[in-house]
Amino acid sequence: MNQSFSNLLINWYNQHQRDLPWRDTSDPYRIWLSEIILQQTRVDQGLPYYNKFINQYPSVHELAKAPEDEVMRLWQGLGYYSRARNLHECAKSIVNQYDGEFPDTYEELLKLKGIGKYTAAAIASFAFDRAVPVVDGNVFRVLARYLDISDDISQPKTFKTFFNVAKQLIPENQAASFNQALMELGATICTPRKFKCENCPLSLDCQARIHHKQSELPVKKKKIKIRHRFLYYLIWKEGDKLAMKKRGPNDIWQGLFDFDLIETNHPLTIEEIYEKVNKQYSNVELVEISEPVKHILSHQRLQAVFVELQSKNENVLSDHSLKYFTKQEVEELPKPRLIENYLTSKDF
Repeated sequence: MNQSFSNLLINWYNQHQRDLPWRDTSDPYRIWLSEIILQQTRVDQGLPYYNKFINQYPSVHELAKAPEDEVMRLWQGLGYYSRARNLHECAKSIVNQYDGEFPDTYEELLKLKGIGKYTAAAIASFAFDRAVPVVDGNVFRVLARYLDISDDISQPKTFKTFFNVAKQLIPENQAASFNQALMELGATICTPRKFKCENCPLSLDCQARIHHKQSELPVKKKKIKIRHRFLYYLIWKEGDKLAMKKRGPNDIWQGLFDFDLIETNHPLTIEEIYEKVNKQYSNVELVEISEPVKHILSHQRLQAVFVELQSKNENVLSDHSLKYFTKQEVEELPKPRLIENYLTSKDF
């Protein structure tokens, strides 16, 4: 079964693979960059960012030397900003600890910042043709359906089951092609919904197709708990300048710039907003309050209200870690998309 499975899969891949820039290289830097960008991100969304990063930082050396704010600004809009911070830290480690050369083994790659089991396997396989299984959501789905594996993929122990199954199937001399093919099949044919079994090279022996269980596999029982947050951004202007601050550590937007903020676990009335603002500032007037803006993150639902303020107190911001920036400076700062969209709508 092993040989026929891999032969069918690789032959299909050679004929039908998508033309993607990181497929035509064994450069570990480009492969690593593409894998980090594509975590939790569709290919069509990630491709422009990949091209921007390659143009700005053609090698790991340029990325390592770049200021963090510049890296975050280039990443802006892609979300999951810890990826960008880890990307930058990892680049510096590769330059400082490995003389700019990526480790070529799965075990050594796992030691690097932001590189987990999947990414380490992808680099080891695609760049160095190591026979290490690359197990992502696509691979879970293809193998679960083909072999009728009903283990819950939300459980950490299940990863080992699929890793071992895939390892038995990998042809030693075609590891990179096999892993790419398995992921490609899951991304384009064996999709979560609207699966295209009629175009699948493995359909003849696929247990899910035979028993009409495609919609039931893979099994994933764990449900993500959604957190609801209510954000009230305080907008201070001084002429053509805006007051902003950098988000601190342990924050989803760490390293990005936004406005002063009041956060609650429920919506506020105008009177409640005014009351909370006056607890933090003196002699404050509300100039304008926006309509609520909804913003969706993977595990969070945000409702943001932008509150423009003014005060007769010249030192109103002295104790609030805020700094005034010109319009040009604001444009160059890395910001959450929520803030970027607001600034665009107001034409500051």
